[in-house]
Amino acid sequence: MLDPSGETTAAAAIGLSPAEAARTAAALAPFLPPALVALFNAGFIRSCVLYEEFIHRLAVGVVRGTGLEAALREPGSAAEIARRAGLDATRAEVPLGWMLRHLAARRLLEPGDADDSTRRFRIRHALPELDPGAVREAQQRQDPSWLPSYTLAEAAAQHYPAFLRGEVAGEEILTSPARLRLWSDYFSNDNGLYAVTNHVGAVAMAEWMPRGGGIVLELGGGLGSGAVAVLDRLARSGRLGEVHEYRFTELVPALRRRGQRALEARFPGAGFVSCGPLDMDRPFADQGTAPGSLAAVYAVNTLHVARDLRFTLAEIFRALTPGGRLVLSECVRPFPDQAVYVEFVFNLLETFRAPRLDPPYRPNGGFLTPEQWAGALEACGFADVRLLPNLAPIRDRFPAFYVAAIGATRPA
Repeated sequence: MLDPSGETTAAAAIGLSPAEAARTAAALAPFLPPALVALFNAGFIRSCVLYEEFIHRLAVGVVRGTGLEAALREPGSAAEIARRAGLDATRAEVPLGWMLRHLAARRLLEPGDADDSTRRFRIRHALPELDPGAVREAQQRQDPSWLPSYTLAEAAAQHYPAFLRGEVAGEEILTSPARLRLWSDYFSNDNGLYAVTNHVGAVAMAEWMPRGGGIVLELGGGLGSGAVAVLDRLARSGRLGEVHEYRFTELVPALRRRGQRALEARFPGAGFVSCGPLDMDRPFADQGTAPGSLAAVYAVNTLHVARDLRFTLAEIFRALTPGGRLVLSECVRPFPDQAVYVEFVFNLLETFRAPRLDPPYRPNGGFLTPEQWAGALEACGFADVRLLPNLAPIRDRFPAFYVAAIGATRPA
């Protein structure tokens, strides 16, 4: 989840040498806590560079395949360009805006006239024809564990033109029952791209869970890979016995059943684990979670899709005991308006791209910056907001470092 240069050409992405990757990893290591240094090694860095190049090539293909080059000959905002191209402007504005910002960062588009609130883009030259398959082959040689992320992105790219035209909903593309295997492969600790978020969150929980423990509730546990990772880490750190009860919650029944099976397989007979539904967009007390009953709330890549982030954070605050801790592991946006590569896929989903906005803490759908997370948490009464790793000294040197755990405490 980082690009060592900030701008990666196709040749550099595919040809990043082991020595270059090793130098980047060595330069990054002083800014990481010891428990995370091994995660962000040279192999991970090489794979991040490859995946960003793969997404770039898919995005260029979508823009070309949707006939957007003609609409980009004159400057326009994402909404204006969508209308010129005959797209569904309401649905297309966010994902198209992401693609335009991404292509501008790669210098394939140039900024047009802009006012204080709207970015405009126009095309410089005809977009190149790029082969995503060459990058996939390079990833196969580098680390095939990342390939589920490639399969997911390919599925998104295949249907993007129809989605932008309003012919099919993103939920039909990504969340039909036929796609469940795709998601089980993606949200897995065997997927090198996704597993890092689980592991960063697990390290944070082992460090930040309140001493003495209590009841831990996981929000949006999905297929269970985050729960398995955090419970494994707590066991290795000698803290698992402090968990009086681990409440694994997931609203989607099919995901919850698979998550429960994963936990039962990894921790057979573990009486401290319970599984059930919880809707983070509804009052927690109405769903059996009493105010002041939880020592910790844990979530991996979940809260950024809360319909109303302020409401959900307030519910978590009420559910925590005084001194209780919220720990999130999230894909983060290092700088405002920066296009994060995994958004190419998830912008298809309305829950991702179109939550209730709440400036300045929630100015956009998708991922938040560290400052936006801190502002939202503090606005809801949380204190002692912290990040693992601390991104402040990292992002200026590595502007595409996209993962962090965020902790905050309900004051005693």
